[in-house]
Amino acid sequence: QVDVVETGGGLVQAGGSLRLTCVVSGTVFSNLPLDWYRQGPGKEREWVGMINSQGRTGYADPVKGRFTISRDNAKNTMYLQMNSLKSEDTAVYYCYTAGMYGQGTQVTVSS
Repeated sequence: QVDVVETGGGLVQAGGSLRLTCVVSGTVFSNLPLDWYRQGPGKEREWVGMINSQGRTGYADPVKGRFTISRDNAKNTMYLQMNSLKSEDTAVYYCYTAGMYGQGTQVTVSS
């Protein structure tokens, strides 16, 4: 059974940084492509970025240059480093892999 768990959310001031973590268990992590999504208040869920099994990354335009995705296969973990946060980054952030989302972690950016 695959399990996906995100942690690391919280309240941060605009301009600050947070690092989110996604831990995946129950499958071969190193083979997995991994995505981050987010859903802001009153908005649809949107794609944030991805990292493939070779470590290649891609980002949505709103976060390009501010967010960085990385992975540690030895720890079955993906990271989302978020810098220069803006109020519009406020959302629940989800890890997506193996056909499923985790429960999400709330990020709130105060202006």
